[in-house]
Amino acid sequence: MSFFSFHATKPFQTIILADTAFGSVEFLEGVRQLKYHAVTGVSISRKLADGRLLRRLHQQGQQVYLFGLKFPVTVAWYYLKRDNGKLEKRFVLSTRPIKASTLKWWGKRRWQIEGWFKTAKHRFGLHRFGQGTLLGMYRWLILSLSAYLIAHWTYLHTHSTSPPDWGQAAQTAFESIFSHIVVYLLLLDIKRLTPLARSHGFDIQFCRCKK
Repeated sequence: MSFFSFHATKPFQTIILADTAFGSVEFLEGVRQLKYHAVTGVSISRKLADGRLLRRLHQQGQQVYLFGLKFPVTVAWYYLKRDNGKLEKRFVLSTRPIKASTLKWWGKRRWQIEGWFKTAKHRFGLHRFGQGTLLGMYRWLILSLSAYLIAHWTYLHTHSTSPPDWGQAAQTAFESIFSHIVVYLLLLDIKRLTPLARSHGFDIQFCRCKK
């Protein structure tokens, strides 16, 4: 979930951009009570107040009543290209009247945010989050963000025009910035495997060179 500012009649209006998991009646009504608006994904099997399924709609940008929701929402859809090359139909709603083209643009943009979140989660430690205090949470988020920034700067330093491989960028940053830790871990691994090497007739010795 993320937030952005939408320029309207007032200087800035906060609109919440969220995925399908936040498209529930409770969430949308809560956003409305806070006097905000939301753009969220919505399940293709969601029911309308008249009993029809959302996927039966044929006109984009129309306002409809979802089952259980007390106010109308604007609905549109777009096609998202998956990793296997197939197109998947995705529905998106807005709690404020909005053009279908604008709504689809924000719906597609959400997937860019989702991609960044998955990268931060699985590449930079957010999935290992287990802090129990507010201070611990802040510290973990700062560590995760710092790891991302270091990897990103390393990627920019390579002058590559292709999309970043975050695993490779993180490894390159680790080896170039924290080389002494890499060497230390290598030595520990050699020490651990020395008995195995000797059992196969190899004798491993190493010494530190003087500079």
